[in-house]
Amino acid sequence: MSIFWIILGLILLVIGGEFLVRASVALSFKLNISKMVIGMTVVSFATSAPELLVSLNAALAGSPAIALNNVIGSNIANIGLVLGITALVSSISVDRSFYKLNWPAMLVFSILLYYFLYNDNQLTALEGIFLFVGLIAFLIILIRSAKKEVALEEVDESLAVVSNFKMTIWLLIGAAALYFGSEWLVDGAKDLAITLGVSDAVIAATVIAIGTSVPELAASVIAAVKQEKALSLGNLIGSNIFNIGSVLGLTSMVKTIEVTDASILNSDILWMLGFAVVLLPLILIPKKLDIGRFKGFFLVAAYGVFLFLAFRSQV
Repeated sequence: MSIFWIILGLILLVIGGEFLVRASVALSFKLNISKMVIGMTVVSFATSAPELLVSLNAALAGSPAIALNNVIGSNIANIGLVLGITALVSSISVDRSFYKLNWPAMLVFSILLYYFLYNDNQLTALEGIFLFVGLIAFLIILIRSAKKEVALEEVDESLAVVSNFKMTIWLLIGAAALYFGSEWLVDGAKDLAITLGVSDAVIAATVIAIGTSVPELAASVIAAVKQEKALSLGNLIGSNIFNIGSVLGLTSMVKTIEVTDASILNSDILWMLGFAVVLLPLILIPKKLDIGRFKGFFLVAAYGVFLFLAFRSQV
């Protein structure tokens, strides 16, 4: 039964996220926010809503391991699973801004998260504020640098003429779906952990993380098959930064997140740092600024090792 609630929760999170993104973009157009800013901020915040609700719900429900590893596992899956499988389908060209801004920012956020947790085994409200303010600073730098280039995100302009009534309905559907989806996903994950005899942290870093990455993976693979270079490494890096800065930042402002499972600091977050660090040499070794099938296979294989060790550690 726990699997049923997990699947239903994930479906509702996907639906809720989609409606929230549409409503947020429509509202932004009505507020006369530029298309580029909408794509780089509003859409990014809205697409982080499912992860935010899951982490917030888990923290308030007394499951801090799920709140933390929902983000840590998602960051690992974004690079190992999503980027790796997409590269196996079609090579991905990397923009030079990757190692000038995006990668250093992701590494700084990842190291800060590790330091905050390692320092006192918790993520406090003050540390959450620091992470969130850091995210805002990153976005300001990103927007200023993007003004010199072509807008990085595509935004559906048809949403500019959506009626207030329809926008309100989308917001209500999105909010309800996200609320119930996060509730059922967290409850199902806790039950599954008990059934399998593993910790909440393992379920969050594997089952929940893979589940929340499936929509992004599907979209990326479809884009690769169609030879549409819709997936940029910058989008995945940006997602990892948002996960730490907004999801954990905002959640810890509401409730201090404690490290209740030793594997989070001893293993999971080290894997997250490892995947972040290994990206730079992968980008710079021949063929430079390109992630081809061999590199994609390496990432997927490394992710497979992570999954194997995560469950094996519980045996």
